[in-house]
Amino acid sequence: MPEPPPPLGAGALIVVPTYDERDNLPLFLRAVLEVAPGAHVLVVDDASPDGTGAVAEALAAQDPRIRVLHRPSKQGLGTAYVQAFTRGLREGYHSFFEMDADLSHDPKHLPAFFEALRQGADVVVGSRSVPGGGVVGWGPGRTLLSKGGSLYARLVLGVSVRDLTTGYKAFTRRALERLPLARVRSNGYSFQIEMTYRALLAGLRVVEVPIVFTDRRAGQSKMSRRIFVEAVGMVWRLRATAAREVQP
Repeated sequence: MPEPPPPLGAGALIVVPTYDERDNLPLFLRAVLEVAPGAHVLVVDDASPDGTGAVAEALAAQDPRIRVLHRPSKQGLGTAYVQAFTRGLREGYHSFFEMDADLSHDPKHLPAFFEALRQGADVVVGSRSVPGGGVVGWGPGRTLLSKGGSLYARLVLGVSVRDLTTGYKAFTRRALERLPLARVRSNGYSFQIEMTYRALLAGLRVVEVPIVFTDRRAGQSKMSRRIFVEAVGMVWRLRATAAREVQP
């Protein structure tokens, strides 16, 4: 008899940065591992004052697929992903995912990500801006900020990817090995723009799959004016410097 196929997510590392997500994290991890039972999840906690790190440790003690990386202070989204990706490459994973723990990234979309990777994508972008994608729970101001920011970045950088600011993404091992992780400087939501832009410059195949983004159910959004201003300035720096840094 032929062997059964491996469970969805085998060989994948799903990276989840956290800061004050103790109420959302258990629900999130349960939902992710129900959809992708073969995956491992690495929670990167930045010393959350609400005890998220302790909650993550308790969950990891019950399930060997859950790992926890504790950092001593709030160091930012970009450094969390770079540190986790570097560790995952060293440990031999062959695909890597970015997801938020606030339940805004629905795990039901994960099979579409894995299918896109199977069909040859190097980077999969969970897009709110392609047919089938969208947002639930945002007011007109937040919607305008997100769509306007993504359009602004697209125009400055001259790229066709429609959702540059999404944080629901996947990378193959090959993609991360081609990207200059040590040179990534963005540390807020502009990290998402930078990673996609660098992937395009490196000639990697970037595919958008539709997602429906649902605004967080508990806790406070990490979006701030400072993060937005960082993204506005970063796209011009990227345009000026990243092209010269593309690896041969």
